[in-house]
Amino acid sequence: MLAIVLVLLLALVLGGVGFVLHALWIAAGVVLVLWLLGFLIHPSSGSRWYRW
Repeated sequence: MLAIVLVLLLALVLGGVGFVLHALWIAAGVVLVLWLLGFLIHPSSGSRWYRW
């Protein structure tokens, strides 16, 4: 019985980690698109929205 509980717990943890990693990849893609748009669409004054 303990082995079944441990296997189910391990599957739950690995499933949660997989979901979090998938969500992080999606968030990274959104940030990359926003960064590229900010880089391409800038004000005509020549200043950027970032300071470096």
